[in-house]
Amino acid sequence: MRARLGWPRRRDHRSGVREVLAGAASAAVAEVEASLSVAPDLRAAAFFDVDNTMIRGASIYFFGKGLAGRGLITTADLLRFGWQQLRFRVRGTEDLEAVAEARDKALGLVAGKSVEEIVSYGEQIYDELMERRIWSGTRALAQQHLDAGQRVWLVTATPVELARIIAARLGLTGALGTVSEVEDGVYTGHLVGVPLHGAAKAEAVRALAEREGLELARCAAYSDSHNDVPMLSAVGHAVAVNPDAALRAVARENGWQVRDFRTGRRAALIGVPAAASAGALFGGVAGALALRRRSLARRTPLGRLRVRLSLG
Repeated sequence: MRARLGWPRRRDHRSGVREVLAGAASAAVAEVEASLSVAPDLRAAAFFDVDNTMIRGASIYFFGKGLAGRGLITTADLLRFGWQQLRFRVRGTEDLEAVAEARDKALGLVAGKSVEEIVSYGEQIYDELMERRIWSGTRALAQQHLDAGQRVWLVTATPVELARIIAARLGLTGALGTVSEVEDGVYTGHLVGVPLHGAAKAEAVRALAEREGLELARCAAYSDSHNDVPMLSAVGHAVAVNPDAALRAVARENGWQVRDFRTGRRAALIGVPAAASAGALFGGVAGALALRRRSLARRTPLGRLRVRLSLG
């Protein structure tokens, strides 16, 4: 009888020990997590370009490809915007009049569509086409700033709605991007100002720094393109990531750090400048169709020969 009466007391005692151990372990983990946290650095931040810097290729290209796959863009639409986009990507220079024309036509296509609809497509397309194309090296650079208690923003000519999706998926602070005019939750077909490109990026960074109380001398900026020299020059720490030839030269002259995550032929292909206007949305899809035609051409002997000749 004593054994029977004593057993519950021994089991309660053992249960209590386990609870104490569990509680102590939980408290220990909490202490470790607390020690890993750092005080926020409110005076410094990092600014990352997106296309060819954070993501392999042009984000707007993948967005356009996703829309085409959903039947939201017609072949006629693609032909209208494709030439300007392809010419820019090959030559690396912009015909401002052609860019403006392509931008206006592209904005006309989204006019009347709701922001909610476009954002929903953007979230789906990021998961389908963009996530696996994030440069792990650049992502790690951004994480270093976050771990130091600094805020990290994307700064891109991509529509701000898509830029915010990318930033959210990567756990970043936010994004600065091209802003389209919206009325009652619907796109009007006009921009607010100009595409966030070149000097406009530098102005956006300065405006944000003033609003957030940042010291630009303590901030860092990352980009692949010589078009972003104004933004890179606006901060104290500039880094050329997967740089084009012109930016590499500028980085060498200024003593900027260079980080290149590309290798071999892929570096040459990915280094092609991404489009800087809203018109790239549909021009990029034209490129997707061209790649599809090239893939089909490879299936015949004559097609394979033509492809080899076109690749040099």
